[in-house]
Amino acid sequence: MGCPVCFSENISTVSETESHTKGYGCCKGGIGAILFGPIGWLCGLIGMGKGKTTTRVYRVCNSCGERFR
Repeated sequence: MGCPVCFSENISTVSETESHTKGYGCCKGGIGAILFGPIGWLCGLIGMGKGKTTTRVYRVCNSCGERFR
């Protein structure tokens, strides 16, 4: 496999990792407050702290710097 721009065979593989963490849910807390009173604001904590991690792998040409998959 070569670079699609300069056709060089000098290629390295790079992986990027991204993570997102959920915070307090205002909508869940508001609905909980309507249904259960002031203690219902704690319903916004449901699902807090859960996260999602995504990893993307790219190839980078060491000659021209082009990134491609």
